[in-house]
Formats: sequence, C-alpha cells, structure tokens
Amino acid sequence: MSAAMIPAPGEPPGDWWAATGFEDPGGDDQVATFCHDLPPGLAAEAMRRGQGHADRSVVEPWPLKAWPDVPTRLLICRDDRFFRPEFMRGLARERLGIVFDEIGGSHMVMLSRPKELAARLDDYARRIHDS
Repeated sequence: MSAAMIPAPGEPPGDWWAATGFEDPGGDDQVATFCHDLPPGLAAEAMRRGQGHADRSVVEPWPLKAWPDVPTRLLICRDDRFFRPEFMRGLARERLGIVFDEIGGSHMVMLSRPKELAARLDDYARRIHDS
C-alpha cells in the first residue's frame, strides 16, 4: 500500500493525471520523492523491489458508475512529496465528498510508519464492524 489515486467513475487511470490537474513534483531522485523518511537501506530496498503497474491497470476505465454506498475513509499522508497533501485534500472533497484523516509519513507510509498505519486501519475496521 502506498498513497492512492482517487478515480472518477469510468475514468481510465492514464487519464487521471490530467483530469485531476496533478502536477508532477519533478526531480530524478525517487528516494527523495517517495521514501525520504525511511532509513537509507530500507529506501534502497523499496526502490529495488518496486513494481510497475500491469498494462491493463493503466488503460481500463474504473468500472463502477458511482462510488458504492459503503463507509469510505481516506488517509492522507502529510509528508507525501508525490501526492502532496494539499492536492489530495482537494481531490478528496471533490471526488469523494468525505472528511479525510491524515497521518504523518511519506508516500510509502506502510514502510515509514507501519504500526501507526496498522492501528489506523484496525480502528477503521472496528468502527465499521461496531456500527
């Protein structure tokens, strides 16, 4: 898991970038962009093991006609240098119409703050289960 895109119904992922007005932060240092809060060895390993996307995943439109009527949560990474928080906050309001939560950490929050992320996800699951 890393920070996620928020698709619009029927939107191909390849179109998401222009449709949302995403501005690439630029720069060639992927560690500085994606893993700046990881220990150097872990950041290097994450970059080494990074996987591209399946061809289908970047061309096929998101198949739903609308967001499902289910509890939805968005956790924005406050220290993400790729999907910057201010961009994601606006996108969450526009596309999901929900109040979002925030967590410290980079784009790779699952590596930089695994315990905090797991606790948040567990809390979300418990709230849904208890409601």
